[in-house]
Amino acid sequence: MPALLEVNDLYAGYGETTVLHGISFAVAAGGVTTLLGANGAGKTTTLRALSGMVRTQGEIVFAGARIAGRASEEIARAGIGHVPDGRGTFLELSVEENLRLGAISRRDPGIKDDIARMFGYFPRLAERLRQQAGTLSGGEQQMLAIARALLLRPKLLLLDEPSFGLAPLLVAEVFEILGQISRAERMSILLVEQNANLALGLADHAYLLETGRIVMSGLAASMRENEAIRRSYLGY
Repeated sequence: MPALLEVNDLYAGYGETTVLHGISFAVAAGGVTTLLGANGAGKTTTLRALSGMVRTQGEIVFAGARIAGRASEEIARAGIGHVPDGRGTFLELSVEENLRLGAISRRDPGIKDDIARMFGYFPRLAERLRQQAGTLSGGEQQMLAIARALLLRPKLLLLDEPSFGLAPLLVAEVFEILGQISRAERMSILLVEQNANLALGLADHAYLLETGRIVMSGLAASMRENEAIRRSYLGY
C-alpha cells in the first residue's frame, strides 16, 4: 500500500527538552500502524508533533503535502483526526453537542447521516444523545471521543491510548469497533497503545520507540513473534 503519511528525521519536544531524536516512519493508506514503547518513550509526543501541538524539526508529509509547522486547525482540516490521551471530551456538553463539534469545520449536508453512521458503530451514544458527556462511563467517553474525531471525516486517525482506564470487556469492545471502522472506512490509523498484544492484533505494521528513537520496525505479525517484544511487552 502507498504511504499516506511519511515522517523523516523528526525531532520534537517541549521548551528546551527534546523528546524525539530524528525518527522516521510511514503510515500506509488504509492501513493500521502502531507505535509501541514504554512510558516516556515519545509515543504521545509523536502524535502531538503530527498534530502541530509541539515544537518540531524535520519533514512530515501527509497526502503529498508538507504539514510540519502548520497550525493544528489547519492540519485537522487537511484530514488528520486526533483522539488524545484523556479523550479530550467536553464534559459539560451533551453527547450530541460533542458530536456536532467534531463536524464544526464541515459545510457539507452529510453531517446528519454521518452521525447516524456513528450510532451504528456506537449504539450506546444514540441511547445517551441528550446526556451530559461528563456523566458517561469511561468506555462511553472513549467511544464519544472516537466518534467525534470521525465526524471530521479524516483520512488519518491518531489514537492515543484508547484502552486507558477501561475494564477489559470494554477494551475488547472498543478494539473490535476500531477494526470494523478501519475495514469499513478504509481509513488509516496510527495507534499508540500500552497493551501491545491488542495493538499488534489490530495493526498491519509496528514501530518500537525507545527514548525518542525508533529501534525496531516490521510487520505487526512478525513483531508479535519477536522474542524481545514478547519478553518486554507481551509478557510471555
